[in-house]
Amino acid sequence: MPHSHQANRRDDGAFLLTARWVVGHRNGRHVLLENGEVVYENGRIVFVGHHYAGPVKQRIDHGMALIGPGFIDLDALSDLDTGVLGLDHQPGWKKGRVWPRDYVEAGPAEMLDRDELAFQKHYAFAQIIRNGITTALPIASLFYRAWNETSDEFASAAESAAELGLRTYLGPAFRAGHSVIEADGSIVVEVDEERGAAGLEDAIAFCKQHEGRSGGLVRTMLAPDRVEFWTADLMRRTADAARDLGVPVRLHCCQSSFEVETVHRRFGTTSARWLRDIGFLSERALLPHGTHADDHDLEIIAGSGATLVHCPLVMARHGVALDNFSRLRSKGLRIGMGTDTWPPDMVQNMQLGLMLGRIMAGTMETPTSADLYDAATIGGADALGRPDLGRLQAGAAADIVVFDLSGNHLGQVIDPIACLMTSASGRDVHTVIIDGRTVMSGRTIPDFDFDAAHRRAQAQFERLVERYPQRTWRHPNVAEIFPPSYRTFVA
Repeated sequence: MPHSHQANRRDDGAFLLTARWVVGHRNGRHVLLENGEVVYENGRIVFVGHHYAGPVKQRIDHGMALIGPGFIDLDALSDLDTGVLGLDHQPGWKKGRVWPRDYVEAGPAEMLDRDELAFQKHYAFAQIIRNGITTALPIASLFYRAWNETSDEFASAAESAAELGLRTYLGPAFRAGHSVIEADGSIVVEVDEERGAAGLEDAIAFCKQHEGRSGGLVRTMLAPDRVEFWTADLMRRTADAARDLGVPVRLHCCQSSFEVETVHRRFGTTSARWLRDIGFLSERALLPHGTHADDHDLEIIAGSGATLVHCPLVMARHGVALDNFSRLRSKGLRIGMGTDTWPPDMVQNMQLGLMLGRIMAGTMETPTSADLYDAATIGGADALGRPDLGRLQAGAAADIVVFDLSGNHLGQVIDPIACLMTSASGRDVHTVIIDGRTVMSGRTIPDFDFDAAHRRAQAQFERLVERYPQRTWRHPNVAEIFPPSYRTFVA
């Protein structure tokens, strides 16, 4: 039976895992090994194949299962997802997604206290692990923050990641501007370079202090907020800092019609062209979501070596899709995957990415199941410059996920990757090993009570929703902001 122990201790000795299928890696490509074996020791893979002859401390047969590399989430939800409130409640500017003028003049409030912020990251990190994601770059909304995330709260996030055993790239999100709704309903963009510069300096200080913590499990990144709120000088300084620090820099761009209109009005061009012209783009750049970019924009991104972060689920909820996955990959665009919403289920995102990719391409032939699986593993690793992640081969980090494929809800399994794309979900993850530590076994994370955490998260979410009238244009009550799907009767 699989063993369990504290997540911050590596498994002691060599462990051999076997299952009906193993995703190995040879000559730069994933391969399937039927009845394969994976051996790891001291946080590293030492063997992937058949008939291992060396000594091992323990052999674990997972039976009807798939053993593969952990997923890499380049845009991983790390809060309670207020974005789901917009599913049927639009337009967002009328529903508390843009600050009204009187709220700004009164001084935007922190709508979550320090303990709540710490809890929601710990809760989100556990859910990320539960879904087979072993490397995560967190993303949270700034809508209910006074301005930026802070280095103090991310120091707490680093502690949570280390406690749970999650591999993370952390950095407080910072911005130089925001949208404001005037009393007449018009929307303006306001830029505060001083606050943007202060946020950048705080983020740089965080990187210098926390890079490589917890034996290298905690790495850092720069996370400037949306492209439309920046200035050329601050974007150049951010890119320079990422280069000097040797860290990735993630910037949401090419993701909305509002962004397209704002960037054109402010800079007279498109987001990709502007970022190229000011020298921001490089192989360090991670760019969610790419749904509002023309062919020339995407060619610019591809030529720069930047990675497009594909988050099909959240964007489909907004009625848009990437056009299109296979064509963009054929043009040399680097593509990794993100979740960016609840649930943080990479399998669901791969499934939707496959379907939308075929719809947008107008053919069943592309993309393939392997294309999406590659993006969720190799694509993310390459974006981070980490050839030791996203693949199971000798010398790679022992970041391993076991999918239980024995359940009758899955139907019949011929090809395990195809099964992930049709009937499986993140809930089928049985075991997660990160850096040679078993952080989840039998769907259980040591010392983490999912039920209790869920109850606390629900209560915290409801308190946040209760405060929405405060930061919504004309301050309607909650029932007007978020009316139920059907007329509701209460006993």
